[in-house]
Amino acid sequence: MPAVPRLPFVPDILGRIHVPKDLDEVTTVGAEAPSGGQMGVEGVERIWQAALSWYRAGVHPAIQVCVRHQGEVVLDRAIGHALGNGPADNAKTPKVPVTPETPFTVYSAAKGVTAFLTHKLIERGHFALSDRVADHIPGYDANGKGEITIGQVLSHRAGVPNLPREALNLDEIGNRDRLVEILCRSKPASEPGKRLAYHAISGGYILGEIIERTTGKPIRQALADEFGDPLGFRWTNYGVAPEDVGKVARDYLTGARPLPPLSTLLTRALGLPLGELVAAATDPRFLTAVVPAGNLVTTANELSRFFEVMRRGGELDGVRVIKPETIRMALTEQSHMEIDFSLGFPTRFGYGLMLGAQIVSLYGRGTQHAFGHLGFTNILGWADPQRALSAAFLTSGKPVLYPEIPRFLGLSQRITSEAAKVDPSEMLF
Repeated sequence: MPAVPRLPFVPDILGRIHVPKDLDEVTTVGAEAPSGGQMGVEGVERIWQAALSWYRAGVHPAIQVCVRHQGEVVLDRAIGHALGNGPADNAKTPKVPVTPETPFTVYSAAKGVTAFLTHKLIERGHFALSDRVADHIPGYDANGKGEITIGQVLSHRAGVPNLPREALNLDEIGNRDRLVEILCRSKPASEPGKRLAYHAISGGYILGEIIERTTGKPIRQALADEFGDPLGFRWTNYGVAPEDVGKVARDYLTGARPLPPLSTLLTRALGLPLGELVAAATDPRFLTAVVPAGNLVTTANELSRFFEVMRRGGELDGVRVIKPETIRMALTEQSHMEIDFSLGFPTRFGYGLMLGAQIVSLYGRGTQHAFGHLGFTNILGWADPQRALSAAFLTSGKPVLYPEIPRFLGLSQRITSEAAKVDPSEMLF
């Protein structure tokens, strides 16, 4: 039986957007290497066709993709709308096209950036992985948390994966004293170091407080000083200035609504029910706040460039921002395909980075040297030194369940497949 066509701009109870027939009309191309660089025009086109197939699933109003290979930007494109094509929007809703310059909130992909910032400040001697959190946050040792270390927080093994809902109260999200009080009175769910349980929000707040107390700078300023300003980033920081709120791509709740027990697992892992989280994340109070584990705002180009710096051992365009040995420490394996008690699936973690693997990997097969971080949902930034590759794709839809979800991982697999492995002697660190 032939498929029943959807009428244009009819709200979809399954949370789908209107997908235009002519995708070229909603595609914008940035500055790309001539002839696809060493990947070649055909290789780049195969990657873009995988992105188009994913966009046609109708769960992401906007998708932005940037791929760097052998130091060149071989693909930098965006498709869809930054505003105005959500599941409940119609033909009369004002629409703003997305471009490669449109900033996105990347949620947990922030953790990868925060991790490298933390390691940079360790490199500078402000604190150590072995330091107890309570050494830097007085009162944190309450309720049996006295032996939790910074290294355990980074590796999601501190036993404090969750915080109460009040930690995300938008009316007080910038109240530092209140947040510290919440951190101190929280109770561990397990013995520190015993098991892997993804710290959705708690870890970022802990690290942010330690960074401010040891450097004398808010974490936003520290990130700008260590990475953002030296690398010339326009975005890539926690939240945005009030005047930039309207420039950030709008997030939309898309896809079928999850039911228990999945919805319960998501609430535990994310800190809020799915609908509430998406509503909060589009609120100007959230977008102008500092949530080190969850509200980094960036573009696919900037995020892939950030990981390109790390792939190259900490130096790019004559600017060194971190030492190779510091990067190696960040990538030291702490969990090997262990079941994560928050996420419910096996992962491989370093000190703050999601590591690739030979078979089961976010970055495609045979990516045991890759590292990066996932963001809610279907957001990914990473580097693969074995392939001279760094990439990012950002999305504005927030689906959990949809039949075409293999296309998400299919895009990272396609990117990986198009980048041939380099000789081990050519790996830069």
